[in-house]
Amino acid sequence: VFLGNGPSGICLSYLLSGYIPYFKRDSLHPHPILQRKLEEAPDVSILDQDLEYLSEGLEGRSHSPVALLFDTLQRPDTDFGGTAESVLTWWHETNRAVPHLVLGRNAPGGAWHSIEGSMITLSRGEWMGLPDLPFKDWLKQKRRGLRNNRATAEDIAQYYQHYVMKKGLQKNFRCGTVVTSVRKASAESISNHTQKDLQENSDSLWNFNEKRTEIFQVDGFFKTVKGDKEPFSVYAENVVLATGTYDSPTWLRVKGENLSYVHHQLSALEEAVKNSSIGIMSDPVLIVGAGLTAADAILFAHHCNIPVIHVFRRRVSDPGLIFNQLPKMMYPEYHKVHQMMKEQSAACAGPYDCYISLPEHHVLSFGKDKKCLFQDKNGYQKVYKISMALVLTGSNPNLSFLPNNGIDLAIDSDQPVNPKRNPIDVDPFTYECTQEKGLYALGPLAGDNFVRFVQGGALAVASSLLKKANKNPP
Repeated sequence: VFLGNGPSGICLSYLLSGYIPYFKRDSLHPHPILQRKLEEAPDVSILDQDLEYLSEGLEGRSHSPVALLFDTLQRPDTDFGGTAESVLTWWHETNRAVPHLVLGRNAPGGAWHSIEGSMITLSRGEWMGLPDLPFKDWLKQKRRGLRNNRATAEDIAQYYQHYVMKKGLQKNFRCGTVVTSVRKASAESISNHTQKDLQENSDSLWNFNEKRTEIFQVDGFFKTVKGDKEPFSVYAENVVLATGTYDSPTWLRVKGENLSYVHHQLSALEEAVKNSSIGIMSDPVLIVGAGLTAADAILFAHHCNIPVIHVFRRRVSDPGLIFNQLPKMMYPEYHKVHQMMKEQSAACAGPYDCYISLPEHHVLSFGKDKKCLFQDKNGYQKVYKISMALVLTGSNPNLSFLPNNGIDLAIDSDQPVNPKRNPIDVDPFTYECTQEKGLYALGPLAGDNFVRFVQGGALAVASSLLKKANKNPP
């Protein structure tokens, strides 16, 4: 059972549906050592080879060796602006399919359906693609091109839905499901229990391995068309956590943050503009944060001529600031926000109307009268009257369905799971949780935050599950 139907879950479903990658004969990989290793066993699928051996010595923009391996096999020289074709060929070997179920709240694509459709992705469009169906080929069919090599969130969401249909994976997907609990159960205790199955072919789906005395019980409910909640329980030997991190926005934990004019999602600003509750003549909108979501909010407000006060804790020149890591040519709109942050602080008027930047400030409190109190690095305080506040300082995964919110699975088991600071502790070549055998974590939960790199985790999980299911060829 996979929890989450975003890119990680879709990619893993593809691999476990019997789609097996092999090294394409006569293809040439630009990495000579990897090329030599691939030529050693051309008839053995990548899933059945030693992933640690293949990925040894690879370098790139991910800390995961398997993520780098799968990425470079699919996009050999993409980091150098090249367009070399994948060195993989895919064979559909139905006898190697592993029965599985993908549970998700939304349509296939996960959180991509919750993002404002016109938003442009940070990653280049071709990096958003899944195995054996290049994103740009799909976009060409729609007679569309990539703006600045990048795509809109709506395109991505539609592509992921199309991918599931095109590859015939939809029978494994159950959308509109909410998982409320994942717990260990003993095989004996459920052997006489009649489970309400989620699949039509129930005879073959849950053939438990007699040797396993412990399995997982996954409880939750379907949201029906009428809006009712229909409970379900399923049992599985292995559970894959692929729920991403879009669930719980981070709070500042300051006084007044629960007031009705304080929001934690960009959609609140879009909604307020749509119903004309804020406009050109309104008091400024406060935007807290210095990441890309905060930048998207500033661009949106700027486009609508809505005044903005922008508060963030870091220095504008801080190398850790995402804007200082993005190439200007590829990301002109984010470069513009960074320029505004530098040139238009409250201390000195700059060329941009309707925008004030307050670097190295933090919010002390939100008042009922919509007056907001800030403090700078020297302890000086300021008050501004605002129309609404958007706290956009990141989000955390919601793992409330796991015992102790999944904290015991994290690298630091005293702190909550966080994709950047404290991901789930997994084996780098199987992505199985080190603290709980049979439980796997993929994507941001395991520290892989880009679509191009979550796929390597899916390769590792598929390789491990095929070995467990004895579906590896001799």
